Amino acid sequence: MSTNVLNSASNIQEKSQSYEEQLKKIDEVRTAISPIPEKLSRFCSDASIARYLRARNWNVKKATKMLKDSLKWRLEFKPEQIRWEEVATEAETGKTYRSTAVDKNGRPVLIMRPCRQGIGEVLHYVVHNSKSVAGQIKHLVYCMENAILNLPPNQEQMVWLIDFINFNLSNVSLKAAKETAHVLQNHYPERLGVAILYNPPRFFEQFYKVVKPFLEPKTRKKVKFVYDDDVTTKKIMEELFEMDQLESAFGGNISESFDIEKYTQKMKEDDEKMHSFWEEGNDAPLASNCNGFMHESSTSLDNSPSEEEEEEPDDRCTSSSSTAKGSPDAGLAVAAMSIEDCGHVKA
Repeated sequence: MSTNVLNSASNIQEKSQSYEEQLKKIDEVRTAISPIPEKLSRFCSDASIARYLRARNWNVKKATKMLKDSLKWRLEFKPEQIRWEEVATEAETGKTYRSTAVDKNGRPVLIMRPCRQGIGEVLHYVVHNSKSVAGQIKHLVYCMENAILNLPPNQEQMVWLIDFINFNLSNVSLKAAKETAHVLQNHYPERLGVAILYNPPRFFEQFYKVVKPFLEPKTRKKVKFVYDDDVTTKKIMEELFEMDQLESAFGGNISESFDIEKYTQKMKEDDEKMHSFWEEGNDAPLASNCNGFMHESSTSLDNSPSEEEEEEPDDRCTSSSSTAKGSPDAGLAVAAMSIEDCGHVKA
């Protein structure tokens, strides 16, 4: 069993506990949720339980409730059974897709382009996806599960690269925001390693200033503001990615962009891997992050200051991620709501 449980760089409560104390709490949660159906037991590994505990600051009672609710959701929603054909219409505009690139830590990268929700262009033809929040959430869940499937050994987190070209306030959907935040916060805790907000509108900075006092230090480090006209923030990209593997839209050297035909083939191959893992019990890549222990995202940007040393960052090079303290993944609510519902406004 890995000792990476001690790797957290930003949570004082986690630092104050010994390895044995953390193991004890993991066992307490496992006992509290037992008996566990065999299929769901894959979500109750030490690594999985540790993520829920970290999301609830190692409070056993709160982590137990969170995990129970998540297991119930999995039984009902069946995210591992979603296949490409079910979400292809939502995906064909290229609003959200897994990049061929990974970051320097080997983490998969989800590229998100909010304003491709609703309408886009494929092979010079205009294409549309739905305005259904349920359909958009299903596509989001498929993308999350696919990124997790492609995690390398001993890595539990992914990178979000969000391109805000042509974004405006009309892109905001409160209904989609609420549902997106709920799914990410409650069912994918600690899965986000770092999120790059690329060329976000200036009102995002004002939003950050409002929520910043409510954020934990580790939460602040989750999201990075990057502007293509700011040399300082562009260095974040160079520190995180091999630029020869990154799309030119983000300052990289790859001229290719989203290709629906190539992506469809890749997703169908991944669907086979998913089926193999769940239905046949083969050792698909997904198993690698189910059998590990814990890997707190201290690798997001290795030069980030510790909690005790953290300085006030410049507003153009700051990080944020939550609308609620202790909910880092849900902290992308403002960004995420536009990712999955960009073309219209709903109450």
